[in-house]
Amino acid sequence: MSFVTPGRPFLAPRPERPLGPAEAPTFSVVIAAYQAAEFAGEAVESALTQTSPPLEVIVADDGSTDDLAAALAPWRDRIVVLRNEHRGEAAAKNAGAAAATGDFVVLLDADDVYLPERLEALRELARARPDLDILTTDALLEVAGDVVRRCYTDSWPFPLDDQRGAILERNFVFGHAAVRRERLLAVGGFDPAMGVPDWECWIRLVLAGARVGLVAEPLSRYRLRETGLSSDRRAHLSAYVAALEKTEGHPALTPAERARLAETLRLRRRQLAEEEAEAALLEGRADARRRAVEVALASGSSLRTRAKAALAALAPGSARRVLARRERETWVGASGIRVARRSR
Repeated sequence: MSFVTPGRPFLAPRPERPLGPAEAPTFSVVIAAYQAAEFAGEAVESALTQTSPPLEVIVADDGSTDDLAAALAPWRDRIVVLRNEHRGEAAAKNAGAAAATGDFVVLLDADDVYLPERLEALRELARARPDLDILTTDALLEVAGDVVRRCYTDSWPFPLDDQRGAILERNFVFGHAAVRRERLLAVGGFDPAMGVPDWECWIRLVLAGARVGLVAEPLSRYRLRETGLSSDRRAHLSAYVAALEKTEGHPALTPAERARLAETLRLRRRQLAEEEAEAALLEGRADARRRAVEVALASGSSLRTRAKAALAALAPGSARRVLARRERETWVGASGIRVARRSR
């Protein structure tokens, strides 16, 4: 269902029982930071200058070796800084969540920013719908300061019905999410073994009964960068596959959900095989032709993809030149967005 309170567009599943307005919850902003001295100050500033201030801002330093301390110095008396060994994004988020005291943990990437009314909007949604455990907003996806698109679009919608099934197909929760702290800790937090810890965690939360709501306004700026996991398509897809394979063992899955999960896993494995075939061509590996043939013969791939793979198997040198030109001219960011490289 969608509703407006007060003047904001909210999207959420229909409540299971009548609800009245609740007390405003408290929010702890957790910023996991690794080698982010260049950006972290702006992220902190955006959290501290909200129209509805957070209870606290916690920066979980994941063993950075750059001068993050100096970057945070102007706000040092207004934030909590946790310094840990480098154990990855999930461990840093878990450390921040464990130290937090707010009702909700609100995530913020160290190289992104909130717009000023974001926490105010999340608080309004939480008051109107106290049955929701995960809250998020729309966002502006940017490359070098230019807006590429909004996060939620007609082709990437926010689901209102059957969120259990939807979360098995794709991570529909924009990453700067607010998650009820008690629920997050109850499912064990983020799994450090996962390359995409957010999605795998949201899967466990939703399968445990958590419901997700959205403020359908762009209230974050999410910077697409050519570095990091989201720009490494093979690593991203491999992490997707690992998350889905872990979910196969979840005891709460219904037969219909298992079938849906199996279909998603087939899709992601097929996409990974296609990326591996392209990488083999680009790198001139001995297995390039074999991988191209496998993609060409694979059921489920589009006719266009299979035709391109067949041509690559027949003329790998020509295919390598085409792919190399594409890689020189573009790169892939989060959600598979292909971005043109700026001329140098």
